[in-house]
Amino acid sequence: MEQERKSGVAAIIGRPNVGKSTLMNKLIGQKVAITSDKPQTTRNRIRTVYTDERGQIVFVDTPGIHKARTKLGTFMVKNAESAVKDVDLVLYLIEPSTFVGEFEQNILNKLKTVKCPVILVINKSDTVKKEDLLPVIARYSDEMDFAEIVPVSALNGDNLDDLLATVFRYLEPGPLLFDEDTVTDQPMRQIAAELIREQALRRLSAEIPHGVAVVIDRMTERDNGLFDIDATIVCERESHKGIIIGKNGTMLKAIGTGARREIEDMMETQVNLKLWVKVRKEWRNSDLLLRNYGYKDDDR
Repeated sequence: MEQERKSGVAAIIGRPNVGKSTLMNKLIGQKVAITSDKPQTTRNRIRTVYTDERGQIVFVDTPGIHKARTKLGTFMVKNAESAVKDVDLVLYLIEPSTFVGEFEQNILNKLKTVKCPVILVINKSDTVKKEDLLPVIARYSDEMDFAEIVPVSALNGDNLDDLLATVFRYLEPGPLLFDEDTVTDQPMRQIAAELIREQALRRLSAEIPHGVAVVIDRMTERDNGLFDIDATIVCERESHKGIIIGKNGTMLKAIGTGARREIEDMMETQVNLKLWVKVRKEWRNSDLLLRNYGYKDDDR
């Protein structure tokens, strides 16, 4: 008798820079969420879909939980915290350290109130010896009774099969939530905008990326399959605009070249990408501009 397939939603949460987006991309075998070494890279809740003969897991990648200083920051934290509502499972991602700081304690306090199982995922396990994981497991086990504890390396792919098997073990039998070929519910325009922002995050100095948004102004397909994309990089200061453009436009060209390659890989077709830069002062504290740039409360 064929085993009944399972399905469910698993939220991935944690503080900034623990590797949530890298883990999700690796689990589904495709890049959907952008990554960088700068904190607060993910701003919106992102859903991806993993399907095999066992069933389907809908992973929800969330912004890192941090101390918000702007309305954008408040939106991000609210988005992350609300992600644990109405899910079947929570994957709490940490680094292999016994130090439980303010952010971790805040997350743990919220996790203690959720009604679904919580799996502690110790990421970056490849950076420490196996015996060094034992104190980490003991420290967090003292804080909370986790359903499971799974060490992984999202970067190297270590132990991800075990993590998937563990997730499926806690899901209930049920119909698939998405078509088997679905990888994400994110519109292509939004993914393209994020891939452009990723290039800005990776190439610009530390103080600028937090004040950058990307808006897709036009996205059209030609008869031959080539896509024309016009996008605007929004920043908060005139001085930042000059840095983003760079001397003789070199920085903007580098951002555009890197983004075009990523978008072409995603869409599997050629892309003609044109970028502009505009200044919108204090946009991160403007309710209107936040909505216009796609940062809307997600109650789905």
